[in-house]
Amino acid sequence: MSLVIEQTQPVPLASGPDGVIRVAGTRVTLETVAQAFERGATAEEIAQQYPVLPLAEVYSLLSYLLRHRSEVDAYLAERADRRMAVRAENERRFDPAGIRARLLARRPRTAREG
Repeated sequence: MSLVIEQTQPVPLASGPDGVIRVAGTRVTLETVAQAFERGATAEEIAQQYPVLPLAEVYSLLSYLLRHRSEVDAYLAERADRRMAVRAENERRFDPAGIRARLLARRPRTAREG
């Protein structure tokens, strides 16, 4: 029996039209996997948490993360900046102060609430 050694294996990542990098064929983002790994999750735990990800793909993703740390960190920083900008824009457009009270005021009262 002879073992075939593959020199390169494609990383299962794809960039969508919105610029978000996801695990190919899924809705799971690279950011999600990276954050889980940074929080200390193992490959097995990540695969268990996201059943759409086969364990071999999770290991491939983690290998990519570790081999391309600076590029991934730059991408994650860019995503964080974008997330903060969107949040600031939403808060500018829709004042979050008092939102709970406004939502509760819209809710129809039941007979039990009186």
